[in-house]
Amino acid sequence: MPEPGTTAVVIVLPDAAPLLDAAWRIEPSLVRRGVPAHVSLLYPFVPESALTGQDEDGVRSLAASFPAADLVLEEVVTASGFAAVTVPELQPIVDAFHARWPGVRPYGGRFGARPSAHVTVAMGADDPAVATRVRAAIGSLLPLRTRAAAVQLVVLTEEGWQSRFTAPLGVPARP
Repeated sequence: MPEPGTTAVVIVLPDAAPLLDAAWRIEPSLVRRGVPAHVSLLYPFVPESALTGQDEDGVRSLAASFPAADLVLEEVVTASGFAAVTVPELQPIVDAFHARWPGVRPYGGRFGARPSAHVTVAMGADDPAVATRVRAAIGSLLPLRTRAAAVQLVVLTEEGWQSRFTAPLGVPARP
């Protein structure tokens, strides 16, 4: 589990919340409550104590360089207790964030150098019967339409994840 002061750069996809709700109804422990459906662009990001204005400006600038996008979520992927829905249309922005901060290893390197853009739906579904039910429940909700409209820099606090700021996609920051 991450420590307070851990940061992440994400795109929240509120319309994908029913995917997490479906997994939660099967087994509540599989879903981190309080963490909305999202695609991680960089997790973990720069620790809050080391975060600079240059980092924040970089997040805003990269967000401004990509347009908002209408998405269709269609494919469930599973692996050893993990269930997610792929979001290939957001891979270019994920790759751009990785390129901008090459010293930040996505997920601490657990999923390779270039993890695929995805919405994590469930973690810890080690029981094959539960995993099968989760996959079926998620699949029954697809295709699902949503919109990627903004990037958020979030920080883990003692009270949970909180937004530090939101940067709209495709909208240049005001001077």
